[in-house]
Amino acid sequence: MNKTDKTLRHLMDSNLYSRYSGLLSLSNISLQLIDLNGDILIEFNPSPDFCKQICQQEETRICPDYISRLKPGKGDRFACRYGLTNICLPVGINNQTIGYVTGAQVYSPDSEYQKYLIDIMDLAQAKNLEPEVIAKSIAAIKTIEENKIEIHEQLCNYIAKNIFYDFSESINTTDTAIARLSIEKEMLEKKIIDLEAKNISLVINPHFLFNTLNTIARIAYFEKSHTTEELIYCLSDLLRYNLKQDDELHTIGAEIDNIEKYLYIQKKKFKNRLEYDIDIADPIKHHRIPNMIIQPIVENALIHGITPKRDGGRIKIYAEKYKNDINIFVMDNGHGFPKEVLQSLQQPENKVGIGFRSTDKRLKGYFGDAYGLAIVKSDYSGSTVTISIPTKPNARRQG
Repeated sequence: MNKTDKTLRHLMDSNLYSRYSGLLSLSNISLQLIDLNGDILIEFNPSPDFCKQICQQEETRICPDYISRLKPGKGDRFACRYGLTNICLPVGINNQTIGYVTGAQVYSPDSEYQKYLIDIMDLAQAKNLEPEVIAKSIAAIKTIEENKIEIHEQLCNYIAKNIFYDFSESINTTDTAIARLSIEKEMLEKKIIDLEAKNISLVINPHFLFNTLNTIARIAYFEKSHTTEELIYCLSDLLRYNLKQDDELHTIGAEIDNIEKYLYIQKKKFKNRLEYDIDIADPIKHHRIPNMIIQPIVENALIHGITPKRDGGRIKIYAEKYKNDINIFVMDNGHGFPKEVLQSLQQPENKVGIGFRSTDKRLKGYFGDAYGLAIVKSDYSGSTVTISIPTKPNARRQG
């Protein structure tokens, strides 16, 4: 093993994945770090099963199409023999290439037709696999719009360049940290804008994301502290959880963990103007709920209850189990919902209450009309919103 390979492997053992987790949480497109021989050192995001089963000759080595294009100092974006878009970018130090960042392995809308030209039976015979296995792996290959492939290419380029910074001892640490944060902020903003433009739901208010990124940037500029690191990791985890665009149920415990990170960040912003208590018994935490159900309610309590008060206030989250039902309570001691907000919740055409109504609709879609959200109190002493779900996801209470 040569010296540069040793250096790459040493870096891989130095929390390399966690260093870029904030960016990686924004994309589920494949991304790997490989050495000069094409051996995979780390999979940030895994390759499609089709590439692993059909194209790679060894499990820990990229496919021959990639290997044939590894040229020191030169990046490449190419279509493989099956029409997938691939990215390959060099990692260099002192004009010497020490490895590559590779990724994508997706179809674009213009090339997607090529998946239907793949001879499944021929591949099944050549690879000694069942045709159904190959068919499923082909069907699972993602088709990604061109602008998102470009953003992913920027992400790969960012990681390749910053691995160079990790090796370089001639760059000032503080300036490098601020530069990295600035680039990460730019990347995150581009991704968020792209998602908004495509009308993909971001349940967390995008303004919260932008404001938090600005807060982190200011803190990083003025001081080097563990608080900054915690804020970045919390935000990364929030993004990762929020961008899970799936229809699966998640545990209440996972939802609460997400809420704790959200409130931790808000606490740094509001300081002593915000206090919060979370009291969810362990037996309740294993029950399941659609993801991103509780967070919008907590955000409403913060916006409409706590923010308008000069001295701030307190948010309390707790849950109770009664027979076959679970009720989750989100309480605040603010001034209650404004009258116009309460009225808007009763008007389907009003956009002000769309988040509340869509959350209620999701719950009813999963569990039946007897479940969902309810504002059980809203007056000068505060508001209480309940989230009702069954203990068994397939149960539907009779109204």
